Amino acid sequence: GSSPLSPPMLTLFLLLLFPLSALSLDGVCTANCNSNMMRVVEVPTPGPPENMVIGSRPVPTPQGSQVLVKVFASALNRADTLQRQGKYPPPKGASDVLGLEAAGVVAGLGPDCKGAFKEGDRVCALLGGGGYAEYVLVEERHLMHQPKGFSHQQSAAIAEAWLTAYQLLFLVGELQSSDVVLVHAAGSSVGLALVQLACVSGATVLATAGQQDKLDKAKALGAKEGFLRSTAWDEAVLQHTDQRGVDLILDCVGGSYAVQNARVAAVDARHVLYGLMGGPQAPENYLRLLLSKRIRVLASTLRTRSDDYKAHLVAEFTKNSLPKFASGQFQVVVSDTFPLDKVVEAHKVMESNSNTGKIVLVVVPEE
Repeated sequence: GSSPLSPPMLTLFLLLLFPLSALSLDGVCTANCNSNMMRVVEVPTPGPPENMVIGSRPVPTPQGSQVLVKVFASALNRADTLQRQGKYPPPKGASDVLGLEAAGVVAGLGPDCKGAFKEGDRVCALLGGGGYAEYVLVEERHLMHQPKGFSHQQSAAIAEAWLTAYQLLFLVGELQSSDVVLVHAAGSSVGLALVQLACVSGATVLATAGQQDKLDKAKALGAKEGFLRSTAWDEAVLQHTDQRGVDLILDCVGGSYAVQNARVAAVDARHVLYGLMGGPQAPENYLRLLLSKRIRVLASTLRTRSDDYKAHLVAEFTKNSLPKFASGQFQVVVSDTFPLDKVVEAHKVMESNSNTGKIVLVVVPEE
């Protein structure tokens, strides 16, 4: 039989196999120092959470202006559960792997990158898909540096929720500091981002949610008042505004709230619709209410927007809002964390609507 390697020989053998130059301080592979395969979450057959499995795919190579990110954490979004069910396919050209955001470390750069990021930089990314994996490709212009002092898990909770909220308030809803704003589902990650962004801009924020603890969190972050969805919240909003109503409604519920939203809207209000959790159908008298108050209904999504639009959004948010995380003005609310191989349980929590804030998937545990 062969004799075991002595410690010096073992060290030499490992160095020949994995040269130190192939590793950065963050443990990122900058050469082929590991397997060229990565773990990903796959959905072989659309359906319930149990249909998700951990698969293996080749680590992608960045082309053009793409950046390869070694993912330390990703986060759940409602769109992930819809895609898993086969109801929300990824846009053309996007990865079929779930995950619209990720945080990690730059592991490679395409030949056309402009130098905004370098290998080893800690980043968070807005994605069209692919976040539930150990590596992901992202357009350079869709990356942001992580806020100073933030963990990967905190940073994973920023991109999709906060960029969505920023877009809805400022690019679509044309928020004014004098506005009274109504935020539905205020305990969600987007809802809590909307509350904070609107409050910092000087608006008065009212909130609805399904549970009191979610309203309490929204009020702790700046909402002036909160109303449970199981109550006559429309009557309460009108009473709170002396029957005037609200100037801007941020609505991911849709059909089941249609008439109540029209009732609480002020004359010339803006109603921004970004989800249909309450169904797509509205009662017939809804249009009459819209017309009588000249309400503008503005429907919006983010995932299917162009790369240029997303790049503009990321640049605006990076300039105007990203510094407010390190300064403490904005809080990231993480409700639950799950390791990647517990993604089934994570989706079940999201579909139970029990979380307040983000559900984060941990791909590489924090040291």
